[in-house]
Amino acid sequence: MESVDMSWVMLGTILVFFMHAGFSMVETGFTRSKNSLNILMKNFLTISIGAVLYFIVGYGFMFGTDAFGFIGTDGFVLNGVEDIGFFIFQSMFAATCATIISGAVAERIKLNSYILLTIVMTAFIYPVVGHWVWGGGWLSELGFVDFAGSTVVHFTGAAGAIAAVMLLGARIGKYSKDGKSNVIPASNVPLGALGVFLLWFGWFGFNGGSALAADVTVVPHVISTTMLSASAAVIASAYYSSLRYKKIDASLTLNGALGGLVGITAGTAAVSLTGSIIIGLISGIVLVEGVAFVDRNLKLDDPVGAIAVHGACGIWGTIAVGFFATDGGLFYGGGATLLGIQALGVVATFAWTFIMTFIVFGVIKAVAGIRVSEEEEISGLDFAEHGSQAYELKDIMVTTPPARQSNTGPTGATLVERLDQLHGKSIKMD
Repeated sequence: MESVDMSWVMLGTILVFFMHAGFSMVETGFTRSKNSLNILMKNFLTISIGAVLYFIVGYGFMFGTDAFGFIGTDGFVLNGVEDIGFFIFQSMFAATCATIISGAVAERIKLNSYILLTIVMTAFIYPVVGHWVWGGGWLSELGFVDFAGSTVVHFTGAAGAIAAVMLLGARIGKYSKDGKSNVIPASNVPLGALGVFLLWFGWFGFNGGSALAADVTVVPHVISTTMLSASAAVIASAYYSSLRYKKIDASLTLNGALGGLVGITAGTAAVSLTGSIIIGLISGIVLVEGVAFVDRNLKLDDPVGAIAVHGACGIWGTIAVGFFATDGGLFYGGGATLLGIQALGVVATFAWTFIMTFIVFGVIKAVAGIRVSEEEEISGLDFAEHGSQAYELKDIMVTTPPARQSNTGPTGATLVERLDQLHGKSIKMD
C-alpha cells in the first residue's frame, strides 16, 4: 500500500510540474508576441530556481523543527529528511507560488530583477507561510484549513504580485493621463485557452496529490469537487460577463475556470459536492468583478489577471471553508469560529507577504533597478533581454503604391523600419 500511495503522490508531482506549461501558455497568450520568449524564459527559470532553492533552504524553513510557531529550523539540504517524495511534491508548489508574480509583472520587468525576487520568494517568503499552515506553525495550531493552498500558494503569490506591480508601475499606454484604463489586446487567445486546459488538467494532481495517499475515501471526492467548482465558475463568469458587458467575454471566462480552481483548493476535501458548485459559481463572479476592480480602481496593471484569479478568488476560497466545511462550517452548525480563523489567516498571510515583498523588491529597485527602459519595452523584451525573437517575421510582405515607396513617416522612418520597431527587430526609437 505504501508504494501505491507514493505512486499517487509522484503522479501528482508530475501533474503539478506540467501546470508550469499551462502558466507559460496563459501568460504568453494573454500578452503581446514581442515578449513571448522572455515569458518562456521566466517560467523555465522559475521552476528550475525554485526546485534548487527549495532543496537547499526552503524545505527546511517550511517543514523543519518549529521555532515559536513561525519558522522551521532544520532539514536544510534535506539533512535528516527521509521522505524525498514529499519534498519533491512540495517543491512544485513553491515554484507555482513564484510564477504567479511572473504573470502580473509581465512585459516590463528586468529579467535579473525578477530572478532575484523569485529567489527570495521560493527560499524564504513562501516557506514561512507554508510553515504557519502545513509545517506545524501557529495557524495550524489554531485550526486553519487550507487543504492544497488557496492561501498558502495562491494568495501568497497574489500578495507578492500586488507589491511588485505597485513598485513596477503600469505598462506604457495602459493608463491615459485622465486615469482611463486602455485595453492592450492579447496576442493569442487560443494559446491562452490551451494553457487554461493544461492548468485545469494539472490541478487534479495539485489538489488530488495533496491527499498524500491514494485514499479511496478522499481522492475521488477531491477530484470531483475540483471539477465541479471549475465548471461552475466557467458558467458563472461567462454569463455574468454577458450581463455586465453585453457579450460573453472570452478572457474572463477562461480566467473564470482558474478562479474556480483557486476557490476550491482550500476546501476541496472539506466541502460537499453541492458546496463546491456554489463556491465555483461565486468564484466566477468574484473573478469578473476582481479583474475590473484591480484594473480600474486599484490601477494595478496585471496583464493576465493573476491578482484577481489568485488573490480575490484565493481569499474567497479560504473564507468559503468557514461557511461550507461540513465539519465546523457556519452553514453546518459549526458557528463562526472556523470562519474567524480563516479570515485571520488571510490577513496574516497578506501582511507578511506584502510587506516582505515590498521591502525586498524596493531594495532591488533602489540598487539595480527593476524596469526595462522605455526603448526596450516598446521594442519588446524578447530582443532587449535575449537578443532574439519567439516568432520569425521575415515572410511578412509590405506593399505600398509605387509613387509612395520612398516616402517616410513623420519622424523619418520608413514603413518597414517602423514595423521592425513594433515587432522588436530594432530598438531604435522614432
